[in-house]
Amino acid sequence: MSILIVIPARLGSTRLPQKPLRLLGGQPLIVRVWQRVSAMRIADRVVIATDSEAVAAAANVAGAEVVMTRADHRSGTDRVAEVAGRPDFAGYDVIVNVQGDEPYVSAESVRGAARIVERRQFPLATAACRATPDILLNPAIVKVVTDVQGRALYFSRAPIPFLREASNGAQRNALLLQHIGVYAYTRDGLDRWVSLPPHPLEIVEHLEQLRPIAEGFAMGVATVAPANAAGIDTEEDLASANARWSEEKPSAAGAH
Repeated sequence: MSILIVIPARLGSTRLPQKPLRLLGGQPLIVRVWQRVSAMRIADRVVIATDSEAVAAAANVAGAEVVMTRADHRSGTDRVAEVAGRPDFAGYDVIVNVQGDEPYVSAESVRGAARIVERRQFPLATAACRATPDILLNPAIVKVVTDVQGRALYFSRAPIPFLREASNGAQRNALLLQHIGVYAYTRDGLDRWVSLPPHPLEIVEHLEQLRPIAEGFAMGVATVAPANAAGIDTEEDLASANARWSEEKPSAAGAH
């Protein structure tokens, strides 16, 4: 199946203003994400989707393909759907959404989510990695719980699954999964997702993936090895990412 990867980007972040244009290793963050995803050679085509002329200009300078989208999208998935629905992109069977603030996203995560959809296991897919209990009280880290088939049951910023009795700690710890900001969709799955109105759970948790989950849509979760691939949401996150970039220059060169 042919795969299209779309990287949605907007300038409206409040915690980290102008986020896509902030520098990581001397290049705009959105460019670093595009470089990393392109180097994976998973997709037949990789595009950046934005409503910002400034983001488009920075991406074009780096050689990225950019699609200008409407400014009224409520989520990254809505922006991805606009791109996928255009005639130029009608021939792609699997659409993958890699968030524009994930410069260290792993190829295993992207490939794992795409593979679930390619194999028609589920019409929607995402990725997660095994985690340690220190993530539980951090609301910036999204947790996910799955069923025995690897289907997402719930996503939350809260500590899930909750530990009722200390004696079950080891069992709880074995279930901990940290969500990774990658989504894959069949065309029908993507169209159905964005046709839904925002769900109260999505609004309360501020997590767009709860919209289809709350409506009963099946979303598979590819469980991958921990990869230290946290997204960038704050000044502290950006500083840490730049420190990591400096430490990993030889390996980071593969994403140039």
